[in-house]
Amino acid sequence: MTERTAWRETARDRARPVAPAPDRAALRAAALAHLARFGTTSAGLRQVLERQVQRWGRRAASAGLPSEDVAAQLARALDDIAPVVRDMADLGAVDDAAFAQSRARSLTRTGRSRRAVEAHLAARGVAGDLAETVLDDALGARSGEGRDTELAAALVFARRRRAGPFAPPCDAEPAGEAESGQAAEAAVRRRRLVLEAMARAGFGRAVAEAALDMDPAEAEDRIIRMKSA
Repeated sequence: MTERTAWRETARDRARPVAPAPDRAALRAAALAHLARFGTTSAGLRQVLERQVQRWGRRAASAGLPSEDVAAQLARALDDIAPVVRDMADLGAVDDAAFAQSRARSLTRTGRSRRAVEAHLAARGVAGDLAETVLDDALGARSGEGRDTELAAALVFARRRRAGPFAPPCDAEPAGEAESGQAAEAAVRRRRLVLEAMARAGFGRAVAEAALDMDPAEAEDRIIRMKSA
């Protein structure tokens, strides 16, 4: 393709008519299509629709639509997002509390700490006071049932790391005192590394220690009870 031909094709692309920015009906359809496939919060849905409108703006600008026209249509489309999100909430298609409760339970069952769940919900746009209320309801209050839930989540974390009550048994006893000392040092080092990983994951030291020191049968029982609750 010659440079002149490429220039002509680019010019034709720029001359192609551009569809108007999505109106409220189009945004509503996009919202319903997204919610049919994904759970989200009001803030999350707002971000999805904003990205769609911004993509239109980039296409319109690339096609050569005058910048003032692009800006005016972008402004109108962005103004339509808030009422569309409210409509979805009124329909019950978006429910921040239900989303937070479902996500809190599922994340905890995979070994996430309460602190990690809180951070996840905050990143999804769940308000702090709502998140705290939902977590107390889904996982139990911090000072009560929530402590058992947190311990069970820590046990799931330890099981993934094959640590504590889930550590594999030694294949053979150490042959002598030197080997025994080396094995003890290695065990201390492994425990420290797991404790550091659990701290980074949001588990408190007391919970992490309790999880690593638990009897294997009790550990499995606690995980089963938490996942079946």
